[in-house]
Amino acid sequence: KLLVVPADGSHWLSMHEVVDILGKRGHEVVVVAPEVTMHIKPSKNFVMQMYSVPYTQKDLKKEFQAFFHFSFEQGSFLERFVKAYQGIKRITNFGVSGCAHLLQNKELIRYLEESKFDAILTDPVLLCGAILAKHLSIPAVYFLRGIPCGLDFDATQCPRPPSYVPRGFTQLTDRMSFLQRVKNLLHDIPDIFLCDFAFQPYSKLASEFLQMEVTVQDLLRQASVWLLRSDFVLEYPRPLMPNIIPIGGVNCAHKELPQ
Repeated sequence: KLLVVPADGSHWLSMHEVVDILGKRGHEVVVVAPEVTMHIKPSKNFVMQMYSVPYTQKDLKKEFQAFFHFSFEQGSFLERFVKAYQGIKRITNFGVSGCAHLLQNKELIRYLEESKFDAILTDPVLLCGAILAKHLSIPAVYFLRGIPCGLDFDATQCPRPPSYVPRGFTQLTDRMSFLQRVKNLLHDIPDIFLCDFAFQPYSKLASEFLQMEVTVQDLLRQASVWLLRSDFVLEYPRPLMPNIIPIGGVNCAHKELPQ
């Protein structure tokens, strides 16, 4: 009996295939999602439980378009950093707002408590599923492509030294000169500020809901299994812990290619 708390967008397109197959194999799957989504729709292979959110479909589409637009803009590092800050802040506000409405839905929370799920499958890029896993005291399976600022590395205690592992968007390789290693190290500094405001609202929300002091790392560390959608054709190999399972770059349903 599996509870699924997905993230919308491309995250759900990856997870949907897995959830559908689990339903076809006879598992009892319940997907909890907001009423306003881009891609999360009902299916004959799972039960959907929906909750209201304080935004419309138009609001959601507008914010996601604005968020992805800055990714393709040119400019100095400072300009791109400011735009990234603004974009991530808007998306975070949507995620936290929706999560708060889920946790405040007493009828839905009571249903989840009484359902006695065996495990929860969630994408920790939005931490609502992780909060529910802690509240329900059930094993958590994280299905993810990655978490900004290397929080997944920290939570799983995977080594990631900047002298060897190139950071995202630096265009560096694993063979760096001394100055390139310095640049790689400095690239971690703005991530500290980005992740602080992007994830701390979830820490505050979790602490209020669980009535105990909870950090983002506490929520991430509780995972029993990490299903990592990494494809090392595109990324550099790195150390993995025993509960991290690379499952390849699953970003769309598998289709047989023509000749």
